[in-house]
Amino acid sequence: MNNSSKRHVVAVIDDDDSVRKSLAMNLEVEGYQVVEACDGEEGLKAIKEKKPDLIVLDVMMPKKDGLQACKELRGSGNSTPLILLTARSSEVDKVLGLELGADDYLAKPFGMAELMARIRAILRRTTTASDVDTFQFDDVVVDFKAYKTERNNLPVELSAREYRLLKYLVLKRGKVVTRDELLDEVWGYNSYPTTRTVDNHIARLRQKIEGNGEEPRHILTVHGVGYKFVA
Repeated sequence: MNNSSKRHVVAVIDDDDSVRKSLAMNLEVEGYQVVEACDGEEGLKAIKEKKPDLIVLDVMMPKKDGLQACKELRGSGNSTPLILLTARSSEVDKVLGLELGADDYLAKPFGMAELMARIRAILRRTTTASDVDTFQFDDVVVDFKAYKTERNNLPVELSAREYRLLKYLVLKRGKVVTRDELLDEVWGYNSYPTTRTVDNHIARLRQKIEGNGEEPRHILTVHGVGYKFVA
């Protein structure tokens, strides 16, 4: 039994009873608490009520599919780590799921050992990255726990992904972080088709918190390598 995982709650949302029950059983053996739901609508209610540490979400479900549920979660500011499961394994589906805010993507049929390993890796990553709740630099105050940001005492709207990106940079402040590292740690999928995605998110984040994205003072580019946050 994985004793370090006892405090983690995992939501399993899948309309396939055999898959859901099998995954729930394996998670419980590992020491996780499990919340089950059989469709997207029921799953969203369970997530709101139980506040799980990680979500395993099937794409093809009745009432509300996994992509819709993922979009609603991220749109509401919920950044709970999320793994999508689906019988559709095309590159387009993977990219769409990741763009909507999923942390990882696994095609059915999948190996239970692989899925469990991915769950452990994501929870380990998010747990070790949770040691900063608020951070202030210049005229910017960020509350990572409440998902609130102010600049010059005015609210700044950041997406869930932007909060996670900024938080990782803050945790690694003063150190150079590569684009591949950001894809692996923030997006949770180290085979994402292009690192340009990181650059685009960095550019938007700079505009929001630095004002002048062309002359950043805090999120600095290290040419040919990646980025470095300087407080």
